Amino acid sequence: MTRISALSSPLLLGFDDVERVLDRLAKTGGGGYPPYNIERLPATDAHGELLRITLAVAGFSDDELEITVEENELIVRGRRIEDEDRVYLHRGIATRQFRKSFVLAEGIEVIGAGLSDGLLSIDLARPPAAREVRRIEINGRSAGRSKGVVSYGE
Repeated sequence: MTRISALSSPLLLGFDDVERVLDRLAKTGGGGYPPYNIERLPATDAHGELLRITLAVAGFSDDELEITVEENELIVRGRRIEDEDRVYLHRGIATRQFRKSFVLAEGIEVIGAGLSDGLLSIDLARPPAAREVRRIEINGRSAGRSKGVVSYGE
């Protein structure tokens, strides 16, 4: 059975990557662990618009956390190192490993991360978009050329 895409309009050219990202997000579901916030911070002259992702990672040290950017995806991984000498009578604090990913728009860059009081903060910058208008010249065709393939730069 063929699936009809929301981005299948002939007027939306080059959005194949967006459709793949949306499919990937729908399949992963995101999960709720660890909980996180995303906030917009005031713009700065150096970085433009700023965003901050804050994840609640209580119990994880900075060497048990890994932040990577792969293509346009920010990935945060946490893996606890178990202390074999501890004997628990009750274990109610989650120490499970996790992988949380965020899809980044084109141009977004990670500018830093910090860990304080069990909260991992990752700062992102979105540079101001440059508005560009370009005039596209139309190459003329000779009267004898038939319809079909037009070669450019002749």
